[in-house]
Amino acid sequence: MRVQTVTGRIPVESLGRTLMHEHLFIAFPGAQFDSIANFDRAEFIREAVRRLVQLRTEHGVRTFVDPCPIELGRDVTMMKEVSEKSGMQIVCTTGFYYEEMGLPSYWRARSIDEIADLYIREITEGIGDSSVKAGAIKVSTGAPSVTAHERKFLAAACIAQKVTRVPIITHTTEGCAGPEQQQLLAAGGVAAHRCLIGHCCTNPDASYHRHIVEAGSYIGFDQVGTTVNGSDDIRADNLAKLVSDGFRAQIMMSMDRICGRLGKFNFHPTPEWLAKYERLKCEGLWQAHTYMFTDFIPMLHARGISREDIDTILQDNPRRFFSGEVLPSNDGELVRS
Repeated sequence: MRVQTVTGRIPVESLGRTLMHEHLFIAFPGAQFDSIANFDRAEFIREAVRRLVQLRTEHGVRTFVDPCPIELGRDVTMMKEVSEKSGMQIVCTTGFYYEEMGLPSYWRARSIDEIADLYIREITEGIGDSSVKAGAIKVSTGAPSVTAHERKFLAAACIAQKVTRVPIITHTTEGCAGPEQQQLLAAGGVAAHRCLIGHCCTNPDASYHRHIVEAGSYIGFDQVGTTVNGSDDIRADNLAKLVSDGFRAQIMMSMDRICGRLGKFNFHPTPEWLAKYERLKCEGLWQAHTYMFTDFIPMLHARGISREDIDTILQDNPRRFFSGEVLPSNDGELVRS
């Protein structure tokens, strides 16, 4: 089994330690029309390469999955350049964002089959006029439930998954609609273990997490350090509970951070927030991609999570997810799903 990266296909065994939900660059729709939104591509690439080299050399990360939606500034030629210069394996995705923040009107007007055809082309032939191919499919939904437009794009993702056999990585908003995503994906004929239900750690309810894993999907604790969307103490408690309850093999851990962006924030920050942002940026700590290793994993160790547990979450689970291997049961026997 091989996995598609932005520089070519690699054996699934070569994934190594993997961050399953991170970003290099984002630009919310319309940012490109802001005449005062400056973007220094060369400086961005230097910063992105610096961060990825640090992840690779100091924390042993070999693969960086960037599930940037198509309309959020996805730039696969830039991803490829950063990968080549940093030595980091990067996997990109095909798929759009959720309705409130994305889904361009042109594609809303397309049929399910037309959307699926786009996804399939980007996986099998390449993205735009580049040679870069997507290695997974992105599905995004808003809160509190999945809209009619989002259902259409999710149905297209199901078609593309069954044709290409690549896995699906989802975005949920405010910790909502994960179970609904699972139901719709199952109705579309996609096996639960081919799906990673993202951002579940923004929901503090342990029963929500239990519902996700018991339905057979991977669960994303993939906004580690994003305190605006929840406490890391609660994240650590809930992750440790899943491990102790026997669901270690279904946990994915990441931070959903960015190296750079185009334009202003998609909200109105307070003066205090902006002051903190400027200070952290000057110190090189804004959206630091090392946070999970320097701060969060020690919190997990304090709750009884072992190094073996961390290795399973960061290495074994991504390998199994991309290979399509069925999940092991709590006693280590394979579960057929």
